[in-house]
Amino acid sequence: MIPKISEAEWRVMKLLWEKSPRTSNEIIDILDNDQGVDWNPKTIKTLLNRLVNKGALDFDKDGRSYLYYPKVDEGDCRRAERRSFLGRVYSGALKPMLAAFIEDEKLSKADIEELKRILEEKEQQK
Repeated sequence: MIPKISEAEWRVMKLLWEKSPRTSNEIIDILDNDQGVDWNPKTIKTLLNRLVNKGALDFDKDGRSYLYYPKVDEGDCRRAERRSFLGRVYSGALKPMLAAFIEDEKLSKADIEELKRILEEKEQQK
């Protein structure tokens, strides 16, 4: 089962999906340099503990340090988040969501061609 991950927790998870294991101090240092967010070390440690309690992360003790690593796959988490969003915002209806995204975003010719390719592949799978 994929745990529900908050926006702040996603920031931590992305760092660990990018490279793991990492110590809490490494995570704190990286997030401390993150522009636009004032990360308190205690807050980051709280996020790590929450993610461990949710089953999203685990750790190995290395002397006085804890080495954190993800227990859940990034793709699985993204899929669960997409499904949750689709259900909450669009009552599970994919077509209106896709139409809204396509209408709201600026799409290049290459983007449009890629979308067509994806739809054609999907059609051939049926």
